[in-house]
Amino acid sequence: MAFANLQKVLICDSLDPCCRKILQDGGLQVVEEQNLSKEELIAELQDCKGLILCSATKMTADTINTAEKLQVVGRAGTCIGNVDLEAATRKGILVMNTPSGNRLSATELTCGIMCLARQIPQTMASMKSGKWDRKKFVATEWNGKTLGILGLGRIRREVAVRIHSFGMKTVGYDPIISPEVSASFSIQQLPLEEIWPLCDFITVHTPLLPSRTGLLNDSTFALCKKGVRMVNCACGGIVDKCALLQALQSGQCAGAVLDMFMEKPPWDRALVDHENIISCPNLGASTKEAQSRCGEEIAVQFMDMVKGRAIAGVVNAQALTSTFSPHTKPWIGLAEALGTLMRAWAGSPKGTIQVIMQGLSLKNARNCPSLTVIVGLLKDASNHADVNAKLLVKEAGLNVTTSHNPTVPGEQGCGEGLLSMALAGAPYQALGFVQGTTPVLQALNGASFRPEVPLHRGLPLLLFCPQPSIPAMLPTMTGLLAEAGVQLLSYQTSVVSDGETWHVMGISSLLSSLDTWKQHVTEAFQFHF
Repeated sequence: MAFANLQKVLICDSLDPCCRKILQDGGLQVVEEQNLSKEELIAELQDCKGLILCSATKMTADTINTAEKLQVVGRAGTCIGNVDLEAATRKGILVMNTPSGNRLSATELTCGIMCLARQIPQTMASMKSGKWDRKKFVATEWNGKTLGILGLGRIRREVAVRIHSFGMKTVGYDPIISPEVSASFSIQQLPLEEIWPLCDFITVHTPLLPSRTGLLNDSTFALCKKGVRMVNCACGGIVDKCALLQALQSGQCAGAVLDMFMEKPPWDRALVDHENIISCPNLGASTKEAQSRCGEEIAVQFMDMVKGRAIAGVVNAQALTSTFSPHTKPWIGLAEALGTLMRAWAGSPKGTIQVIMQGLSLKNARNCPSLTVIVGLLKDASNHADVNAKLLVKEAGLNVTTSHNPTVPGEQGCGEGLLSMALAGAPYQALGFVQGTTPVLQALNGASFRPEVPLHRGLPLLLFCPQPSIPAMLPTMTGLLAEAGVQLLSYQTSVVSDGETWHVMGISSLLSSLDTWKQHVTEAFQFHF
């Protein structure tokens, strides 16, 4: 996806002035409007391709669906609960956040479990009311206790470092982070069902995904130690509020720190008003330092993306993060070209597209090639297939499978990698590799090209004709193209094989009437396309 044309950005929440300055210094037009109503936001977005927000603005599905020009939403902060991610993805809008900007501030607030363990807010309230009630506020130490960390991302590292200094043990769960990485920070990773009974304290650092909604519920609280304490500075909705209230009332949960709520402010006051709840109005990133870092970070991410340097903080299309790598770029170009060729060749293919990566060069490419093959296949269906490719491919009746073989077969000149794609059960197969930094096509349906066909973006445009070799074909083709006002820039044919013979012509511009030109070629050579 090309972001170079992202020229106008709307900042609709309060951000550090450095955000606007970085964007403007980078040549972008910036509109800064706060406290917009839904109708005002929709009106402003009609002329903006980029949007930057914090937690105040809600990007609902209907707002997203009316923003025809919007390409990117940047959340200055971590939690994206105020952006309808499914609607944005379906629309092909890239969503990014700043996972590092508020890391330290959120970590320090998480360590508010010190207030939770010692009941400091409750003690203070008692003192202010004129009481001296020492026996009521007998607390518990941290030393020797176990903290369960749910979600082992960036914040977990900072939390673990601080908690260990108080003599606490840490266990954790994350379906993505490897146990080896967790162990490097002295966090023992365990299955969720093993974590609950071990914890004296639980802290949540996972995004609000469908599989995480209500992660702490009646069943999980029942598995915990009696008197467990928990902290949620991540996202509202991860903790079932009814289950938490019941656990507080029964004593199963001795107290909780809540910085995140589904409704802001929460209309249900039962939890906020409970004597064993420490509640905050979403203060995880509310420090001067974090606000400055988040504003700077999201602006830098926008500029890096627009200038083609890098892409970071992507929430709904993580495979894009590799597309700016100098090593990966040529392979991405090759994959998109093969997908485009398949689309032109097979029309709207149905069934299984097999993407096969071979060689060490593609070992760390992850699913980037398969994603970009889809981009080529679906360009007519979406201008933003980089983002919503997985969604669109299902609707198009396609299934894309990816495999990797670390070794490369013995073809000559293919370098350190090969990329092939085929439509299962149909005679469509293309094979290519990267020659230096240039993607090249090596074979179509078993018909090889020597030399290989360079697959450049832009000129020359390539015209593929699957026909047998015919005497005087080259001069006749040149003449027919000239009559159509198009110059022939290059011409080559595939090596003679048992399969088809392919003629590949590089031309200077698109044919204004391809059907008419095909008719002239048919009449000249008595064959049909």
